Amino acid sequence: MPAIVRLLPALALGLLLGLSPLSRAANPHYSLEVLSSAPDQVSGTEVLVRVMFREHADKSTPAVASRLRQLEFWLNDQPVEPLIRGGRNGHEILISGLETGPNRLELHHRQQGPLASMELVAHPISGPIFSGPQQYPFVCTVTTELGKQPLVDTGSDSGFPVLDDNGNQIGLSKDCSIEPYVTFLYRTTGGQWHTLPDDGSRPADMATTTLTDGRTVDFVVRQERGTINRFIYSFATLAEASDTPWQASTRLWNGRLLFHFEGGVAIGHTQGELSRRALEPEVLKKGYAVIYSTGTRTSTHYNLQVGGETALMVKEHFIKRFGEPVYTVAIGGSGGGIQQYVYSQNHPELLDGGVPQYSYPDMITQVIHVGDCELLEHFMDVTDRTNQKWQTTSNRSWLVGLNATDAYPDPLADAKRALGFATAPGMTECIPAWRGLSPLVLNPLFGFADNQQLMQPPGIMADVQWTHFDDARNIYGLDENGNPRTVYDNVGVQYGLRALTEGQISTTEFLRLNALVGGWKHPNDMVQEGFPFLGSFDDVMADPSRFDPWSARNMTLSPDGETPAPRTRASTEAIGAAYTSGLVFDGQLNMPVIDWRHYLEEVLDMHNSHQSFSARQRIINRMGDAGNQVIWFTDARPTDTSNPDRPRPADDFNQTWQALEVLHDWIMNIRANPQHGIAGNRPTLATDACFSSDGSLISAGDTVWDGILDDNPEGACTAQFPTYTTSRMVAGGPIEGSIFQCSLKPVSTALTDGTYGPVSFSAEEAERLHAIFPDGVCDYSQPDLGRPAR
Repeated sequence: MPAIVRLLPALALGLLLGLSPLSRAANPHYSLEVLSSAPDQVSGTEVLVRVMFREHADKSTPAVASRLRQLEFWLNDQPVEPLIRGGRNGHEILISGLETGPNRLELHHRQQGPLASMELVAHPISGPIFSGPQQYPFVCTVTTELGKQPLVDTGSDSGFPVLDDNGNQIGLSKDCSIEPYVTFLYRTTGGQWHTLPDDGSRPADMATTTLTDGRTVDFVVRQERGTINRFIYSFATLAEASDTPWQASTRLWNGRLLFHFEGGVAIGHTQGELSRRALEPEVLKKGYAVIYSTGTRTSTHYNLQVGGETALMVKEHFIKRFGEPVYTVAIGGSGGGIQQYVYSQNHPELLDGGVPQYSYPDMITQVIHVGDCELLEHFMDVTDRTNQKWQTTSNRSWLVGLNATDAYPDPLADAKRALGFATAPGMTECIPAWRGLSPLVLNPLFGFADNQQLMQPPGIMADVQWTHFDDARNIYGLDENGNPRTVYDNVGVQYGLRALTEGQISTTEFLRLNALVGGWKHPNDMVQEGFPFLGSFDDVMADPSRFDPWSARNMTLSPDGETPAPRTRASTEAIGAAYTSGLVFDGQLNMPVIDWRHYLEEVLDMHNSHQSFSARQRIINRMGDAGNQVIWFTDARPTDTSNPDRPRPADDFNQTWQALEVLHDWIMNIRANPQHGIAGNRPTLATDACFSSDGSLISAGDTVWDGILDDNPEGACTAQFPTYTTSRMVAGGPIEGSIFQCSLKPVSTALTDGTYGPVSFSAEEAERLHAIFPDGVCDYSQPDLGRPAR
């Protein structure tokens, strides 16, 4: 534990540090540095700072302590008595008593007066700092997640009920805050977490663990939980059985701080669920500290401006409690991987490295092609149901780009046939992976939050708009009708273009597809979903119109099967806001990452493999090269494709822990040789690679992924692990997948500039093409119309 001492009286400090009471400081130049946050982003009432000595004088501990003895701290024109402790990088000074709003911290010499000052801006620990007005209503989950009642914080009639010990309501909570508390756990030899006995006895089944410095200790963990920025946080560190709850011991901490982010898709209005990953044993057992928040879990919300703010606040409070880490790294899958890319771009001070697992570059650009899935599946199942091509599963990839296989049958295939629709023996990735994501993101009527039935007054949740765009309305802004602006756009998109140029579909089929595929209604015009999202088969038997796995009731379809169906136009302002706010990962990667995933293409998992390379291409576009990103795949293909209940081998190897060790070496190299940059400090093992399911290396090196982003022959890993595309790549778009609203070129230009390759259209077909695309077709050689100029 860092030594904690009072600055006053100076004599006590001098004696503790072994100094002569008569030691005197010189009169150096001083400045103040905030260690816990940016000066204007302090949350709560405390801030951790350090005094910086500018001149090249003795920086030893006794010399620094001698100088500190001569100093005083003044906060808002009043002297304060801070806590001084020895940190990993020198002394740390915890100042208490900040007021919400502007604060002035001054450093005084006892005889010479003011030496330095700085302005601080403090914000409530319940937030916000920079994310704008908070979302209400907001449903508390501390009652079900932690068994704690939130604090009464409002006198209004709106909020979550707060109960006393007898179950009587004593008030309401709007922000769901609780006081922090500490529990001690131990890891059993069987791999379970149990509460440490209060009587000080050592359980017989307590495991031991070996730290990175070689010490073997009991596997005891201090877990602190509470609320920051309204979300539930967790700090977990190794502890000793004799520690007291608020001692915040660091004797067993190796200085490495791991932020565990998590994935999922959700729309907010909830405090979220606390995952078991808040206690990640694989890193805790080595001495890492683990921090976690339900606000950095995308199954709570997908407003990554709020998520980034929460991450900064959680790390800030950890540092104020435990001190500066040697470095901070992150792990997290899916949305947890997205957060690493996005937060590195938006908040480069947050992380020093990361292992994005099953990553995408960001969430919002996934809407571009995921929003096409139901449109295209509906076209093949319903609009073009008589076309035998779509009854061959693999042919469906011609339009959606994603993988398709007969190994996994569509569970609704029989119902489709019984109701007169078409299907195929198997599925595209659109069905098991993405079915329902468009309603979840787009439909304001489709959503809920756990515990929402408890909210008061009754019916308060009825007006919630359950869309991503409303969740992030502070970013996207509102249209002239007061509705959140949206970014889905398919005007000018030529679906199936590659299938046309490669001879898989005819000009007639291409024209029919693009005339009738349609688009999505504005969320304000949507209606509630049908079956299988809501209701049952019995409902469908009574009313077949309830059957709607495509969400067709919310599509803009042709009124007569001939007139071109309206496409969807996005808000250019919303797209611009997505870029400027950092919701789009635009390729600015400020840390080393090892992007790792199990290869899951053959099981139609939503975490499709090309996403790692989408991120790489964005990095190259922005930074010129991707030397700060390493891509690893580990094989996880089915051993028995006839048994969909066991889609992957049971012994798939998790490369994350190996990646963390390589990342450690990479970060330490950067610290030792900053002049070489991120790429120039890559250790030998920080190279592109692919592995077998048991973790053994298949191949590694700079060329193993050749052939994906270039025209080189396939690299060893490229050949071993095929990647697929998306509907927008099939339509001529780039692999980076970040064009929401394409620039348009006239159809007459497309007919002569090689857009259609060897395919030619008759005069009548060209006329039809003009009718389908009166404003022109996508010109993917041009930037997104909504992208702000750099």
